[in-house]
Amino acid sequence: MIIGIDAMGGDYAPHVVIEAIQGIELDIRLIGDKAQLVGKVPESKIIHAPNVIEMGESPQLAFKKKDSSIGVGIRLQKEGKIDAFVGAGNTGAYVMFNSLMLGRIKGIRRPALGTFLPSGDTYTFVLDVGAVTDVRAEDLYQFGVMGALFVEGITGKENPRVALLSVGEEKSKGSFLTKEAYKIMQDSKLNFVGNIEGHNILSGIADVVVCDGVVGNVMLKFGESMIEITQSMMKNAMESSFKAKVGSFLLKSYIKEHFSKLNYEKYGGAVLLGTKGVTLICHGRSNAKAIRNAIYTAAKYVRSEVNQHIEQFVQ
Repeated sequence: MIIGIDAMGGDYAPHVVIEAIQGIELDIRLIGDKAQLVGKVPESKIIHAPNVIEMGESPQLAFKKKDSSIGVGIRLQKEGKIDAFVGAGNTGAYVMFNSLMLGRIKGIRRPALGTFLPSGDTYTFVLDVGAVTDVRAEDLYQFGVMGALFVEGITGKENPRVALLSVGEEKSKGSFLTKEAYKIMQDSKLNFVGNIEGHNILSGIADVVVCDGVVGNVMLKFGESMIEITQSMMKNAMESSFKAKVGSFLLKSYIKEHFSKLNYEKYGGAVLLGTKGVTLICHGRSNAKAIRNAIYTAAKYVRSEVNQHIEQFVQ
């Protein structure tokens, strides 16, 4: 198995990528500007890609850069020269290259981005968090299928519970889209547990939560901002008085341990499901630990043959 890494993607590339692969026993290829990589990693592990897609570029314009680190990485997957691709670059570009260059899994209408969110001592896998914005009820059902098979393949949990994000638990609640999706999912082979409201996403009621890309992306970014503002407020409160400083010193390790469960780095990145490739997309601010975890997740994805199981399920 060969894992390709976008050496130029992310806020701290390429040095954070070089740090991430240290000590990894998997067969790795760094894809990016050779001039910035030579001397830092063995030359045999470098695949030259002269161009870079910037974070703010539109996916449509980015797709013209076939010689970019993203373009070359996806092409290598298509040619069977790498088995998976990991990066922290432009999410829209990864989705565009996967969809147009690799194509979708037979039977899947729309791809979806999914990510693990902390849920007590376990996790909740949420999708779509931003791959597509225009979906049908059938697409939400297929998101549930892909999410369940991914969770089963990555974690070993059999028959994961799938829920549909809505404004109420009753099947009569929600938009026309969610009501129609409810009917399809209820009559399917999924372990469908019904609707779930926003305040229960992280309660452990479901292993997989399905929503459209607009709702999922807004939810994810709002959650990230809440973590950041909570940490900032706690820091300010701990420095507000002598007693607060003493208390924070005593609780420091406890607070650090529990907040670490909320960090994106622990879960690696978002996975793009529904295309013929295996692509893990890390946060733009990812550190070496996050990228390393994404590499291990990508390897597990390949070994568990998730894409093959998805194609078999939807036929």
